[in-house]
Amino acid sequence: MSSFDDTIAAIATAPGEGGVAIVRVSGPDALRIADEVFRSAAPKPSERATHTIVHGHVDDADGNELDDVVLLIMRAPQSYTAEDVIEIQGHGGNVAAKRILRRVLDAGARAAEPGEFTKRAFINGRIDLVQAEAVLDLVHAGSERAAAAAVEQLEGKLSRSFNELYDFLVSIAADVEATLDFPDDELPATALPELLQRLNTADERIGQLLSTWDEGHILREGALVVISGKPNVGKSTMLNALLGRDRAIVSQVPGTTRDTIEEKYVLEGIPLRLVDTAGLRETECEVEQEGVRRARAHIQKSDLHLYLIDASKALDDDDRDHLAAMKSEKCVVVLNKVDLGQVVRSEQLKDATVVRTSLLTGGGVDEVRRAVIGKLTSGISLSAVPHASISERHRRLLVEARGGIREALSLIRDEAGNVVLAADRIRDSLENLGMITGKVYHDELLASIFSRFCVGK
Repeated sequence: MSSFDDTIAAIATAPGEGGVAIVRVSGPDALRIADEVFRSAAPKPSERATHTIVHGHVDDADGNELDDVVLLIMRAPQSYTAEDVIEIQGHGGNVAAKRILRRVLDAGARAAEPGEFTKRAFINGRIDLVQAEAVLDLVHAGSERAAAAAVEQLEGKLSRSFNELYDFLVSIAADVEATLDFPDDELPATALPELLQRLNTADERIGQLLSTWDEGHILREGALVVISGKPNVGKSTMLNALLGRDRAIVSQVPGTTRDTIEEKYVLEGIPLRLVDTAGLRETECEVEQEGVRRARAHIQKSDLHLYLIDASKALDDDDRDHLAAMKSEKCVVVLNKVDLGQVVRSEQLKDATVVRTSLLTGGGVDEVRRAVIGKLTSGISLSAVPHASISERHRRLLVEARGGIREALSLIRDEAGNVVLAADRIRDSLENLGMITGKVYHDELLASIFSRFCVGK
């Protein structure tokens, strides 16, 4: 049974020219509105069975034809929103679709808010919040692997993991509450040790879910790979070589790049955000100073850092300072211009991952690609079937839940069996876990999730 008493409508296809444009309508008046705006041979839409497709046309209020269309009828609860839904498929283009939408709104629907169709699917119990987020992940997927992971999440595999953990913690909470009814001298000797063991198991299960975050972060957002180094070491040439096209201006004049240049690139199924940056140096030019500041800011938040060095010249103090500030597990050092003679040796760079290149001739680019994918997918098997992975929202709530469980462990184990406070911490953990799938939610949580959706989804 729907939780909404109004009917919403929106254009469900992307703006611009196309073969087909779809106007989606959902709510208790959807079929009545179809009867009012749609004309075809009898029977009327409201008298037809669910999942019926009818050819006809949409008329304006005066009976003039607006468009030749196909009408899809999906009755509750067998629809995307679990409400009565109609979809009017007309000719593509902005004008035709807007004319149909305006007619539907005049007939009594209201304009849908961003993500409101999926929000209704959640409120009406058709999907949970994790599956709702998977819809957005699928729309935004930047690679085949990201799309496959989103589909698995949409099918409910990740939700099952969260629900099993939630149910397990509910059983622990119930047993903890039960111990409060016993006087201390009558509590079975095995009760608290068993609770500690089960809380440790819950902690381990959360750890297993948290371990999927790195892959989920990369698939959803794309790995931020920042190309940096001193001026004129080949940063822009590196960007162009990785992309396979001339994206950045290449010049022998130092300081040509003064701002960041970002491009999307998919490498072995992993979406990347490649960023070329201004050369790192001291300068009196205010514009170049801002470019250097932006370069350093991108380096700080990068998932991987490609630091280029002119290998034909000896290392100087600036290079040493830059290298000393880098985290070896997040950096690949590229010794470029080896065709001019290699003065800088790998041994001088200690634990760094080093690749030799001659970007002028194209030498070493494949080795750079292999080094990048090796660093980014450490612990991730690209040959394995893509699987649903937790998002940043899930990670935050899991960390909170884990903190509560660990506090409960400490209270039971180290503070003379303080079960009352432990029970309170476990309830906090349950609330955090419940907010992941939507067992527990508030308006602000729903707004933060569905506001990221497009109108019509």
